[in-house]
Amino acid sequence: MEIKFLGAAGTVTGSKYLLTARGKRLLVDCGLFQGYKQLRLRNWAPLPLDPRTLDAVILTHAHIDHSGYLPLLVKNGFAGPVYCSEATRELCEILLPDSGRLQEEDAAYANRQGFSKHRPALPLYTETDAARAVRQLVPVAFEREVALGGALRFRLSLAGHILGASMVGIYHDGTSMLFSGDLGRPNDPLMPAPATIERADYLVVESTYGDRRHDRRDPRRLLADVFNRAFKRGGAVIVPAFAVGRAQILLYYIHLLKSTKAIPDVPVFLNSPMAVEVTRIFRRHPAEHRLTPAECDAACAVAQYVNRVEDSKALNARKGPMIIVSASGMATGGRVLHHLKAFAPDPRNTVLFAGFQAGGTRGAAMLAGAEAVKIHGEYVPVRAEVANISNLSAHADYTEILAWLKGFTAPPRATFVTHGEPGVADALRRQIEERLGWAVRVPEHQEQIELT
Repeated sequence: MEIKFLGAAGTVTGSKYLLTARGKRLLVDCGLFQGYKQLRLRNWAPLPLDPRTLDAVILTHAHIDHSGYLPLLVKNGFAGPVYCSEATRELCEILLPDSGRLQEEDAAYANRQGFSKHRPALPLYTETDAARAVRQLVPVAFEREVALGGALRFRLSLAGHILGASMVGIYHDGTSMLFSGDLGRPNDPLMPAPATIERADYLVVESTYGDRRHDRRDPRRLLADVFNRAFKRGGAVIVPAFAVGRAQILLYYIHLLKSTKAIPDVPVFLNSPMAVEVTRIFRRHPAEHRLTPAECDAACAVAQYVNRVEDSKALNARKGPMIIVSASGMATGGRVLHHLKAFAPDPRNTVLFAGFQAGGTRGAAMLAGAEAVKIHGEYVPVRAEVANISNLSAHADYTEILAWLKGFTAPPRATFVTHGEPGVADALRRQIEERLGWAVRVPEHQEQIELT
């Protein structure tokens, strides 16, 4: 077997791994690059492979940095199956067309306002392209072995990161390779713990939080403090949140805070049609998360759902204490940008981030103390309080990753640390080498390695 790292090497986005075995070519994950402009430009550059030569794609989960390049891959000729879990298929049916639609809207807005350097500005792909790609998704049950032709097989195992998130085990001629995807946490209030894996000859493991431990304090208390500070000022709290997973856990915690009167009964708006649909998918997969049907219903009922564009715009004219949860989680696009333009300049308000912010994103800039951020071609002053609660993350921290690795009964022949910023990935490499004594390396972008 041979692996080539086409993404998530030296960065936390753009997950793509090309695996070649006896003439078969597989792509594990097919994500978009996000964050710094030099990374985003990779989305527009041709892949160093002909998509028509791929036999299959296997997705670990539905987040755009793992699935969002798929419409372009199909547009450029890939016609094979895209294997994933059932919940991932359902989520991709929402996320991918939404991604195409947002890119079309952003291009149209740039053309109307004239702030793009391109004439005309074009979307990377369209909603129609994404709808075509969705038709190639093939759902697979967890722990069911699937033949890919010849001696090549794969199996999905529960990763616990978001609904449907999977680890991917590849098996060929007695050799096994495991892709962790994004690893969840052992005691997450929403998602189950990642499955224990005992053996793999080769391992690709993520390192998003590979250099830090999550805050062990109760997220409810941290959230209550942030909310109440803003409400005492008469301000609103704008929460950029990923539509899958993060929005649902936020609604659940807000429900708990309101029911215990830890925060006042202020209006709560979920301004993300995608997040609304995702919440319904949670109800259809009760075996894949920890919430009871009653808890799921209560979390859903705590917010007013905003679907129409007119209602979204009307929120920007509202005053007084309220909570607006809106995508995207790193403030890279979507409706939350319009809320930031309206609310970030007012010091009474708070912008609350609830998860990892990749370098080069608006979220990372705001957390670093930027006095202004560029939105739709103009700089918006940031006078609102900017807060972050990192322990709402659905990624395992380095101690949780190490604990999961200790479930292996024997060390892999080689472990590859990916999906992390350079310093973070190297920190996890060092931890694994020193604490477990494993052979570890951090691969470079487009590095190709033969697996003997």
